[in-house]
Amino acid sequence: MPLLHQGRDRTTRSQALGHHSTKTRAEVAGGGAKPYRQKGTGRARQGTTRAPQFAGGGIAFGPKPRDYAQSTPRKMVRQALRAALSDRAMEGRVLLVDRWSFEVPKTKEAAGSLRALGVDGNVLVVISGQDVVAERSFGNLPNVNIVEAGQLTAYDVVVSDWVVFTDETVPGQVSGRTGGFCRVELLEARRS
Repeated sequence: MPLLHQGRDRTTRSQALGHHSTKTRAEVAGGGAKPYRQKGTGRARQGTTRAPQFAGGGIAFGPKPRDYAQSTPRKMVRQALRAALSDRAMEGRVLLVDRWSFEVPKTKEAAGSLRALGVDGNVLVVISGQDVVAERSFGNLPNVNIVEAGQLTAYDVVVSDWVVFTDETVPGQVSGRTGGFCRVELLEARRS
């Protein structure tokens, strides 16, 4: 659990844009002259009307552009991904398909393929970088998240109900039926 939590934090923090900004007293326009003399007024001494205590002044300790990305050791990232995949595999929610047999990009065929597999809810489809036809086929389906095999993170697995691999994209060695992975022969989705 701690690794999964850290993996989720790493992914969400790296997605934070971090380009919010406020102006400090040095960046606010105006305020060049001393508002009143140093002594004799009975008031506190002031050097500029752009100090944080004045209306129209700069912001003290406000947000500045920064990078929220969290550095995590590679071994921890891999272990978090293994833990997430193991959790889905124990639930029987990891499927292995030989390949996607789309000749041209068709969202209808992609939806039929998922129906034939019997998956519902949020589905994570792991594709190879060269499988452009499958990427475009699954791209318009609302509950389907597409990720390349090299970009797969523990966060992607945790937020998905089902994970679908092909022989080309599955991590590690695969032979027949292994662990919680269920091999599915999907030659062509039935049209409905």
